[in-house]
Amino acid sequence: MNTKTFVWGSVVLGLIFIVIAIYYWITPAGMLASFVPGFETGVTTVHFKHGLASLILGLGLFVFAWFKSGPAAPTGSQ
Repeated sequence: MNTKTFVWGSVVLGLIFIVIAIYYWITPAGMLASFVPGFETGVTTVHFKHGLASLILGLGLFVFAWFKSGPAAPTGSQ
């Protein structure tokens, strides 16, 4: 696979995970979509840890894209 594909794919996934983190932080557990992990009927607290994990994963994907987009390492030794 092309390196550019990995970079763009990880940036898009990173953005998606950051949006999911914000969704977890602003939506009470009882109001989450039923297919989202952490949905609990009638609960009014937010899932801070779920959002934090999603944020860390999104930022990790950005770091991965940053390192993959850097210059290639030299192939020969001197």
